[in-house]
Amino acid sequence: MGGVLRFILGDQLTHDLASLQDCDKDADTLWMCEVREEATYVKHHKKKIAFLFSAMRHFAKELEEKGYNIHYTHYEDKDNAGSFTNEVKRAVDKVKPDKIIVTFPGEYRVLQEMKSWEDSFGIPVEIKEDDRFLSQPEEFEDWKKDYKEARMEYFYRMMRKKHDVLMKGKDPEGGQWNYDSENRKPPKEGLDIPKPYMGQNDDITDKVLRLFADKFDDHFGDLEPFYFAVTRDQALYALDKFIEERLPTFGDYQDAMVEGEPWMYHAHIGFYMNCGLLKPLEIIRKAEASYEAGDAPVNAVEGFIRQILGWREYMRGMYWTRMPEFSQENFLEADRKLPEFFWTGQTKMNCLRQCVLDTKKYAYAHHIQRLMVLGNFALLAGIHPDEINEWFLIVYADAFEWVELPNVSGMSQFADGGVIASKPYISSGTYINKMSDYCKNCSYSVSKKNGDKACPFNYLYWDFLSRHKGKLENNQRLGLVYNNLSKMDEEKLKAIHDDAKRFLSSI
Repeated sequence: MGGVLRFILGDQLTHDLASLQDCDKDADTLWMCEVREEATYVKHHKKKIAFLFSAMRHFAKELEEKGYNIHYTHYEDKDNAGSFTNEVKRAVDKVKPDKIIVTFPGEYRVLQEMKSWEDSFGIPVEIKEDDRFLSQPEEFEDWKKDYKEARMEYFYRMMRKKHDVLMKGKDPEGGQWNYDSENRKPPKEGLDIPKPYMGQNDDITDKVLRLFADKFDDHFGDLEPFYFAVTRDQALYALDKFIEERLPTFGDYQDAMVEGEPWMYHAHIGFYMNCGLLKPLEIIRKAEASYEAGDAPVNAVEGFIRQILGWREYMRGMYWTRMPEFSQENFLEADRKLPEFFWTGQTKMNCLRQCVLDTKKYAYAHHIQRLMVLGNFALLAGIHPDEINEWFLIVYADAFEWVELPNVSGMSQFADGGVIASKPYISSGTYINKMSDYCKNCSYSVSKKNGDKACPFNYLYWDFLSRHKGKLENNQRLGLVYNNLSKMDEEKLKAIHDDAKRFLSSI
């Protein structure tokens, strides 16, 4: 047959994808596949698999309707080759292409696989830059060379200027680069939180749900209710719903946590960005337009844009410029196994129970639940980075390794020793009590510092600082807390260590 074989991954569901550009619809073949290896190399949340496979099937249908010659391997197909490389081999045998074109993938291991295809199959392989991102790894590497500590804030300012986002000439809109100090309001009574987007399932999605109810029965999470957008039109509607209903209040309460309100004022569009149904710059421009129209305040819009233009791009840059060593880092030498309650939610700590059960039900939790409840506990308890990284990759529908690993190992677990975060993100129960209503329904008392009834976060916090004093006491941002630790008498320290040992032994 000849022509070009254009291989499309499940997180590349974008109609103007780099590997689709200049496609000859008469001569070229598109190849998509639901491969068993990708669905099961970790036991992904049932909703995550169903969401991606349904979105892939809808995308393939749209491509077919546009006149592309597309081959689609379904999970249940008898001749499914089971892995990307085996599917490419099957495609090469069938199509006999002159060339293979792919778009740069989201995982290091997949990139290494792609790089092997040229030798394996004797056909030229072109890996195109993924231009859906607003910065490329080479650009990030060049930027990083100018800084002793390549912090996100400096990168974010560069990206604001480069893409002319929330700028007035050379100055930031409103006179400040960062409005984070205005975005830390605790929850209050009577918040009117809009209902989140809930998609309507069609025949394609229903078929996926029926299939995977049996195929992935032993995977974590609830398959239904299923609510995801699975087409670009649906994802755009979800985005517009956020811009109109939630963005104006997003900034104020982006860090707040409320029992029974897992979605809060967040956008819930990371799912759609990370699989390609939405593109980051179009999201940023819509948020910016809302501010310019006077519909949303600058603190909300800047805080939202920073998560996309700042953190998202920065984390991808860190991932690609630090792999593969990044995945092996364990600066604090954490070695504990992940507690069973991360899967069951069966713990007397209400904050953890709420976050785990919400995650099980929705394949979602917002960034403070991930960082300051789940991640905070894992860091204080000394959970091995491999254990907590795998958990985060499994349970969240927006989790792909390029964004999950640097957020967890770098931002959350300080496994890189401070390359990404300038200090460990840890807290006692006081912070969780301030930013949530979880503590009022907890079996433990957040006001108690020691003993069986004390909030475990309270003594685990000081036990962590004591354990890692040799590695952390010279951190400038921890000077005050280590000064307070130095003032504790032996009896107080013994009570902290005894409580921590007792609790950690119990899990």
